[in-house]
Amino acid sequence: MSIPVRTLPWWFVALLVLSVSYLPRATALVEGLYCGTEVCYDVLGVTREATKGEIARAYRQLARRYHPDRFRLEEPSLEGETKESAQKRFLVIATAYETLKDEDSRRDYDYMLDHPEEYYQHYYAYYRRRLTPKVDVRVVILVTICAISVFQYYSWHSSYNEAINYLVTVPKYRIQATEIARQQGLLNRPKEKGKNRRSKEEIREQEEEVIRDIIKHKIDIKGGYQKPNLSDILLCQIVLFPYYLTNYVAWYVSWFYRFTICREEYGDEEKLYIIRRYMKMSQSQFDSLDEPLRHSFLEKQLWIKENYEVYRKEQEEEMKAKMATDSRMKRYRRWMRNEGPGRLTFADD
Repeated sequence: MSIPVRTLPWWFVALLVLSVSYLPRATALVEGLYCGTEVCYDVLGVTREATKGEIARAYRQLARRYHPDRFRLEEPSLEGETKESAQKRFLVIATAYETLKDEDSRRDYDYMLDHPEEYYQHYYAYYRRRLTPKVDVRVVILVTICAISVFQYYSWHSSYNEAINYLVTVPKYRIQATEIARQQGLLNRPKEKGKNRRSKEEIREQEEEVIRDIIKHKIDIKGGYQKPNLSDILLCQIVLFPYYLTNYVAWYVSWFYRFTICREEYGDEEKLYIIRRYMKMSQSQFDSLDEPLRHSFLEKQLWIKENYEVYRKEQEEEMKAKMATDSRMKRYRRWMRNEGPGRLTFADD
């Protein structure tokens, strides 16, 4: 018994052949990638085993002939070439050299020649390398840190000048600076006659400058308005980080040995440090507090955890009492109760 063979219709076979003819061919030479439909090695006239020196020599020889500034129509080797065609040829030569002179780019190109079927990966590798910034990331980071450091320094310097301008107007510091200036003979007015005689306005300006200078150099401003120091900017902090880290480790080991192992009693400096840590304040913030206030912390023995918790609760209760009797807070609560953010009324309603 014979099994009948089923034949396909002619139109189906024709459609199948036509579809296969339109499938993309696996070719390594793609227009728009590297040297286009030419092999970069053939463009320079070298083999795939050529060294960097051989590639550079081949490029220089071709550049002498095809470079727009060196192109000569009368050369026998350039017969049939025009200026436009030579310029296009030089662009291909330059592209081939740029592709092969870099090890990473050459590795990607060789991979494309050996694996022509992976077009999408070739496109990705080519454009990723072309679009990636060619600036060293370390240089970018260094420039950014320097810019931040400069901004920090001038910002702190501006805040410091604002603090000096304010202290000049405060009677307490102004009287103190004036007394120091008189003791040093800086405000003594010599007798002036004739053309050298200054006006009252000029004398007043000079006295203001003297007082300002004394406040700047004799009064220690602490906190966020203290005199700017180069060691506090970001760049110096990064450079000095190993030094600071070593000091901190040595300090921590010394603290642990003295007060945990040897059970030494805390000094005033150590007590204030513990109090500052309880209050979660930075060193500059703590230094900006008045001296009598910091001394009161020692009198209340706030370095002891239980005493500090009692003190903190007392401060919270005191703050709540002040807010309850504050007229501005009363007006705010009255407004929130009667109108509030969701109860705004308009004149036309």
